[in-house]
Amino acid sequence: MIRVCIVDDHPVVRCGLRQILSDAKDMAVVDEAETGEEMMMKSRGGRRWDVVTLDLAMPGQGGLETLRQIKADVPRLPVLVLTEYSEEQYAVRALRLGAAGYLTKDSAPAKLVEAVRTVASGARYITPALADFLAADVSKREGLPHESLSNREHQVFLFIAQGRSVTEVARKLGLSVKTVSTNRARLLQKMGMGNNAEVVYYAIKHNLVDLSV
Repeated sequence: MIRVCIVDDHPVVRCGLRQILSDAKDMAVVDEAETGEEMMMKSRGGRRWDVVTLDLAMPGQGGLETLRQIKADVPRLPVLVLTEYSEEQYAVRALRLGAAGYLTKDSAPAKLVEAVRTVASGARYITPALADFLAADVSKREGLPHESLSNREHQVFLFIAQGRSVTEVARKLGLSVKTVSTNRARLLQKMGMGNNAEVVYYAIKHNLVDLSV
């Protein structure tokens, strides 16, 4: 039986994922967590799983930082990133940090079950679309300004690219406005930009935002 822990801050999403995975005869959702901090607390308290499904857009430390901590504490624990963000936005970072797979939330339920089985077996789960993206984009990504950003700066960068204000970003991430403003200032400096409009233009140019949203 594959023991799964679902980490997502939306109760409705967790309920849906639990239903999908519980319908598979070889899986059982044994734990849930609303935040990365809660999940790490359970892990350090002795809870053990075969697979963790991890959202990236969570308040507090966020999914990427949680992923980094998981791989530092329990390096052999397979983590399947399950997120609303497209491959272009976060897949490379997640895989570099040790994610065993990357799947978007608009995927079919059967794909989720397949992905969990794959990473539980010790293999990596990469969709054909992600494989194509990695193959086509790996050479272009080297040296791009946004690759130099820290995980938190990158997260703030993507929200700004969506046209969100500092206050909105702070509310979304569960951070103070001062912290978000500091990260904004740092990312602008690293990328050699002067304002949000330049961030938006850059993100659109490099297909880092979904214009249909």
